[in-house]
Amino acid sequence: MQTDLGRQDVIVIGGGLAGMAASIHLAKAGLKVACIEATPENNVIVGESLDWSAPELLKALGLSMEHLIAEEIATYKRHIILDIGDGCRQEYVPSEWLGNSPWNVELRTLHVDRVRLKKALREILLAHDVDTFRDKVFEVERDGKRIIALKTESGKRFDSRWFIDASGCVTSLLPRLFNLPVREYGPSKVAVWNYFHVADSIEGTTLYADGNQPGYMEWVWEIPIQPKLISVGYICTGAAMKGMRQQKRTVSEIYTQRLSEIPRFASVLSSAIGLSPQVTSFRCRVHGKIAGPNWLVVGEAAAMVDPMTSNGVTAALRSASEASSLIVKYFQHGRLPLFARTSYSRRVQELAKFFNSGIERVIYDSPIRKRIGVVNAGDVYTVPAWSMNALYARLQPVGLISTGLFTLALASLRAAACIFYWLCRSMPSAESAS
Repeated sequence: MQTDLGRQDVIVIGGGLAGMAASIHLAKAGLKVACIEATPENNVIVGESLDWSAPELLKALGLSMEHLIAEEIATYKRHIILDIGDGCRQEYVPSEWLGNSPWNVELRTLHVDRVRLKKALREILLAHDVDTFRDKVFEVERDGKRIIALKTESGKRFDSRWFIDASGCVTSLLPRLFNLPVREYGPSKVAVWNYFHVADSIEGTTLYADGNQPGYMEWVWEIPIQPKLISVGYICTGAAMKGMRQQKRTVSEIYTQRLSEIPRFASVLSSAIGLSPQVTSFRCRVHGKIAGPNWLVVGEAAAMVDPMTSNGVTAALRSASEASSLIVKYFQHGRLPLFARTSYSRRVQELAKFFNSGIERVIYDSPIRKRIGVVNAGDVYTVPAWSMNALYARLQPVGLISTGLFTLALASLRAAACIFYWLCRSMPSAESAS
């Protein structure tokens, strides 16, 4: 039996980070919002190392940096350390000029405990009277490109003027429904991670990688999500994981073996009992045309950004904020103008393409790393990445012209990286030349 719940102002599909952020923004603007979440509340979430734009976006939701630190939802992240073995470590710290006028970027950022962060956001969500439903959308009623209503597995029907898809990268409900164009970056990857209690941790993210390894690079992260609790994860390609599993090795054995190669984790592993690491697979991708007459796609449903970029949380919060602002602005019109749809789609798409293509060509793949070394490759990637993030945060492009100029800058940097990649791949190595 179908239950019609009456008309809502906005329906948000998905109760993850992007979905809750969008719901909060819309409810604060005075709209009646329903949020439909299919996944259990206790699901394990990754994406704990944030970039330098995230704190302001969290503050806009009611979670200041000071509050997050005081409640041990987050720890400070003041730098990134790249450890490539043999005692070689490179520290990346935001340049002081980013903290000065006109940028005025907060030079501190955060690591977050995603479970605690989700709980804090949910409390804010409920405080703003957002109606939440534990259900799964299985049918979308539409008239051409316009969405009319949603039907769920439990028999509910949600009628609304506006819709936001925050269903995540696995579901990507509206991109699949409307067969939106998609571009994939790099091979499928597998992340394996666990949490360890330690006596000490540093105020920064540490990445462990052998930059001299041939072919595609694997890496390990260390992220302190609480003062004495660290997240440690291992990223490799799906093909590499498949090969190791075909050798009859368990995921736990593969994970433990990789960590045992890093001196830092010798004592950590010795004190750990019965490791049961979490596992997820993913492939980075970017959808285009992610806005329609009365709907927008946000978060990982729109674009999955590689975790090494630390840009996933910022991308989710940004797209949720911008999509919500567009709905509030055009709510009475009942329809998004074409220029607003196009501008929003281009901003999300081009920024995600910039981060994904940059990390793939400069860091993951070997030609640039082999030619200039992994430390220099890190500089080649991080300087433009931090600069573009800071530029976006300060300019906040929304119109066609500002969006066009910003995406042109992104495209120019991508083209430069592509040319550099091609040159490094084409030039003979020192060994072959001799």
